[in-house]
Amino acid sequence: MLFWHTQPEPYHQHNASSYLRDVLALPIFKQEEPQLSPENESKVPPFQYILCTATSPAVKLHDETLTYLNQGQSYEIRLLDNRKLVEYTDLSSKYVKSILRVVFHDRRLQYTEHQQLEGWRWSRPGDRILDIDVPLSVGIVEPRANPTQLNTIEFLWDPSKRASVFIQVHCISTEFTPRKHGGEKGVPFRIQIDTFRQNDNGEYSEHVHSASCQVKVFKPKGADRKQKTDREKMEKRNALEKEKYQPSYDTTVLTECSPWPDVPCVNNTPSPGYNSSPTSFSIGDGNCSPNHQGDLLLPSCSDNLHPTASIQDAQQWLHRNRFSPFCRLFSNFSGADLLKMGKEDFVQICGPADGIRLFNVMKGRGIRPRLTVYVCQEPEQNRTHPKRDSGDVYHAIYLEEMTALELTQKIAILYNISPQQINQIYRQGPTGIHILLSDEMVQNFVDESCFVINTLKAESNDGYHIILK
Repeated sequence: MLFWHTQPEPYHQHNASSYLRDVLALPIFKQEEPQLSPENESKVPPFQYILCTATSPAVKLHDETLTYLNQGQSYEIRLLDNRKLVEYTDLSSKYVKSILRVVFHDRRLQYTEHQQLEGWRWSRPGDRILDIDVPLSVGIVEPRANPTQLNTIEFLWDPSKRASVFIQVHCISTEFTPRKHGGEKGVPFRIQIDTFRQNDNGEYSEHVHSASCQVKVFKPKGADRKQKTDREKMEKRNALEKEKYQPSYDTTVLTECSPWPDVPCVNNTPSPGYNSSPTSFSIGDGNCSPNHQGDLLLPSCSDNLHPTASIQDAQQWLHRNRFSPFCRLFSNFSGADLLKMGKEDFVQICGPADGIRLFNVMKGRGIRPRLTVYVCQEPEQNRTHPKRDSGDVYHAIYLEEMTALELTQKIAILYNISPQQINQIYRQGPTGIHILLSDEMVQNFVDESCFVINTLKAESNDGYHIILK
């Protein structure tokens, strides 16, 4: 059986006969029957991708192939169309969209992918993990590289025509090992291609096919040396031992796999805002209602994660709290599942910085204000006889910047007036003197100090002077 491209013209790297020999040497073709039978006809994938570099000879028979790449070198991936070999639904558009990724092969590193990639970004500012060599590529339309996804590229291509994409991998396998061992101890990567066709809305969202292969990336010329070393080791083995290993094939076929699990985090819930409805309090009145003291000054805790949250609710909560990169990792976790996890679990999955932040936000830990003061407006009847009534209601004001301007704004919000209406704030000192409030004075307030607010109508305008007693 032969999965041949629908376009009869040969690729520029090989003529038709040499390319035929390369494809026949691949393991996927070697083990199959020369003709399609009715029972396996439906198993033929619509597309096939071939990485044009040799596989390692030091791979056992039943293991997945392993291919060595040089850092920064351009490698061709041929995009083949198999749809004429089997009955397959015609594509609704001329082009399909393929997303090509370099991801981790080890499951342990997949769980910490965000942490690993962020660490690489900091150590290699301005560089990308994966690039597309556009001048060498054939039949590729609208190639794109998202600046926030260093390991991903995407492009459109016409399956009815010859197409091949040349890629460059700029990271090496040893950059993700704990002690930076030599190249042989580097972690394996996977090159995965996911292909989509257009839906009725013209969006490339209908999955058609996915395939991947295992690779290791070495410093320049390192892959060639490693391939030569493996070949020499195999030549020294006897015939019986050689039968346990696969031969080295001239090209690497990407085998079918599941699509990369991108879980969109869609936030349909409006962001929580402050209660901007006016209160009934007037600055000239001598009383105030305690019902208005919490909503405007206390931080909102309404967005805590609850145990009853569904999987979709948990995804939206992660998105709202700036944990979108981890939506895919927690795609099957409900609110109860996340709340059962400890700090060590989050640190292991998300990394130290994001793991601790996620744990703190999930547990709803509030941030203690730098300074708290309590204020109460002096009633009219007490202004001539300043005697503090134990029944007065005080309001808590939480200060973070500890400045006179911040205190002015918080008092204005508390009493539902514009900050511009407050001309000056004074603090009553010894013998009844009025001391103009300054930043330094606010910074020296004792935490949880209590003040009675007295208001004086300004003569020059409609504003007020406020005295803290």
